[in-house]
Amino acid sequence: MHTIQEMLLKLAGEKNLGQMTLREIGAHIGETSPQKVKHHLAQLEKKGLLKVDKKKGEVRKTMQEWKKESEGGARILSIPILGAVNAGPAQIYADTNIEGFLKVSSALLNPAPRDAQTYLALKVVGPSMNRAEIQGKRIDDGDYVIIDIADRYGYKDGDIVLSIIDGMANIKRFRHDKENGVVMLLSESTKDFPPIYIHENDNYMINGKVVQVIKKPRFGGV
Repeated sequence: MHTIQEMLLKLAGEKNLGQMTLREIGAHIGETSPQKVKHHLAQLEKKGLLKVDKKKGEVRKTMQEWKKESEGGARILSIPILGAVNAGPAQIYADTNIEGFLKVSSALLNPAPRDAQTYLALKVVGPSMNRAEIQGKRIDDGDYVIIDIADRYGYKDGDIVLSIIDGMANIKRFRHDKENGVVMLLSESTKDFPPIYIHENDNYMINGKVVQVIKKPRFGGV
């Protein structure tokens, strides 16, 4: 669907376009050409997504469009919280006991979730990844990170991963020095944290890739 049509549909869910001029509609969606607005409104009507009632002066979404949005729209996922994860040295034991569930809109996860069961949430302890960003959000102490455990085998060099070292969990940037047979887990911090160097025979595993950061609440402008 054309971007202008998507914006028109969104606007039609908020306002009665039948009470607005083409220029007014265009101003709401950033389109300066009334003819383009008229063309895309006509296309949406042909597709059965908008209903134009000239007698009543109404332009509104059809039930077909509302139904489509309801079926394909965002949903609230219940993602299990499996304790805390260290963003510094690997000092927090990995724990498979569920401590609760983090309620997160599927719209916050990109790409769209395949299955809620492929995700888990962990609370970050420590500052060693506070310069790393996931979708523009830094990983600070007290935040939750969402881990896609389906990517435990699909991670690649440069991804931020959840790794387990000697039964202890941590979040780091994964780098693979194939020439020397060394895996490096790197911090990205305002403080100085040395890398963790791992030999291929060491007791460690990658349990998934960090795909989102849920920031801890901040109140009072703090």
